[in-house]
Amino acid sequence: MNFNLSPEAEDIRLRAEDFFSQEVLPRHREWVQTVCHERKPALFIKEIQDKAKEQGLWNLALPQLAEDEPGTRLTNLEFAPIAEILGRLPWGSMVFNCHAPEVPNMAMLQALATPEQKEKWLWPLLNSETRSSFAMTEPDVASSDATNIATEIREEGDELVLNGRKWFATGGAHPDCSFLIVMGISDPDAGRTGQHSMVIVPIGTPGLTLVRHLRFMGWEDFVAPIGEFELKNVRVPKSNLLGERGQGFKGAQVRLGPARIHHAMRCIGMAEMVLAQMVARAHERRTFGRPIIEYDTVQKWIAEARIDIDLNRLFIHKAAWLLDTSPDSKTWRIVSQVKVSVPRMLQKVTDRAVQLFGAMGGTDDTLIHHAHSYARWFRIGDGPDEVHLRQIFKTEPVPEWTIADCPYIAPGGF
Repeated sequence: MNFNLSPEAEDIRLRAEDFFSQEVLPRHREWVQTVCHERKPALFIKEIQDKAKEQGLWNLALPQLAEDEPGTRLTNLEFAPIAEILGRLPWGSMVFNCHAPEVPNMAMLQALATPEQKEKWLWPLLNSETRSSFAMTEPDVASSDATNIATEIREEGDELVLNGRKWFATGGAHPDCSFLIVMGISDPDAGRTGQHSMVIVPIGTPGLTLVRHLRFMGWEDFVAPIGEFELKNVRVPKSNLLGERGQGFKGAQVRLGPARIHHAMRCIGMAEMVLAQMVARAHERRTFGRPIIEYDTVQKWIAEARIDIDLNRLFIHKAAWLLDTSPDSKTWRIVSQVKVSVPRMLQKVTDRAVQLFGAMGGTDDTLIHHAHSYARWFRIGDGPDEVHLRQIFKTEPVPEWTIADCPYIAPGGF
């Protein structure tokens, strides 16, 4: 394994760090005031995006960029340290067009869309001219098992008709969202993983209703607002089928690997941001006549956070390296391991940060609240811990020997 960046990739990382420090972080308070408090679009983001694009810091999270597609092609490993930088702020990735759910949706459109679909739906995303959402999760079934998805897709003449209900569609409630990629059941008599298809449904299609905006444990996603949708006799042309009919379950896997690893990469940036605030707060806050940095418990929290962050960063880099160098069948295990480990780490770090900060740590003033809620969501989103742990267990090899024949056991002891 070689995690060293090439000189070209290191140059991009350094330029992304510099751009973030000079153009993005200084505007954070303005973004919070405009977007979170005034509920208005941050118009200055377009200006910053144009600068990022001019400097070649665009669509950095798409390893399969075609020659005619705008952006700078990086491998997953090369993108990992950049994603960490962008993850320090909730809206950091938007500036570089590297945010969810756009990146995994673009990856899926790259892999499955027809030329006509790419022209109509992919290119506007590549240029940040629109927004999109992936609508899979449903309120009435356990969506951790994607084969439970029950939204109906049936053919009528030259049209597809959709009926069902979707929720936790990330980005679906954004005012600029122009289409959903909807997962539904099209072939109920097929095998368990051959029943589902994916369909592109434009916002504004008759019968498609945004029922409400959703929050998670009091946390609101201002970057990609979460929506709940009702689909009632929604009709779209058959040409809106994404990928092959009955292959929706398989096709969706294209987006899940990158989605999980990118979330994990951003979590490292969040953890670093929270840890830096912990250290500063511990030096400044005094209790019982001395700075709390002098207390053994606080020192232990900070030291353990450093160990946990560095371990998980190496884990992510290994997973990214394998995604770049191995077939998909060789990467699911480690992606699941990362998916379980990283949000647990971030939740642990942020929980201790709240304790260290006191009441301030639980307010919206700090990003600790955002990072903690994000970590807790990530333990459910893109597959709950329990599903991934089950998959990890199933891939654990069984020794060729029994305990009675175990070569490590010697009668009588030693």
